[in-house]
Amino acid sequence: MECPFCAGDGGEVVWRDPVLRVVLADEAGYPGFARVIWHAHVAEMSDLPEAAREHVMRAVFAVETAQRAVLSPHKVNVASLGNMVPHVHWHVIPRYRDDVHFPGSVWSAPQRALPEAALAPRIARLPALREAIVAELKRVAAWPA
Repeated sequence: MECPFCAGDGGEVVWRDPVLRVVLADEAGYPGFARVIWHAHVAEMSDLPEAAREHVMRAVFAVETAQRAVLSPHKVNVASLGNMVPHVHWHVIPRYRDDVHFPGSVWSAPQRALPEAALAPRIARLPALREAIVAELKRVAAWPA
């Protein structure tokens, strides 16, 4: 089975450096859902050298910081599963008490319907989120040359 993160970007690329990219995923009901994806096909974080692991986590924390500043979610979920796609990637997901799955994970059974009116303000903040992610990554996540 072909790896989707090797075959494509995995979402709208917001940031790319020599070793990783940050994308906004097209996840219905979850504007701002981001992924930090290592470019090379590596299955586990522990397969990366220490400096690379630290770089990935700086990127994850930068995305979370930007999401909190721009979207003001009730919580941010950070997850690295890889059961379906064994390629190093982290999900950084802004969560709200009214989202479809809250308080469960975004992969759990839906708890409620979410009206489009609740999504509209979050979607409207996506341009600012893109800018904030780039600014935060420029501040903290420069990859050593």
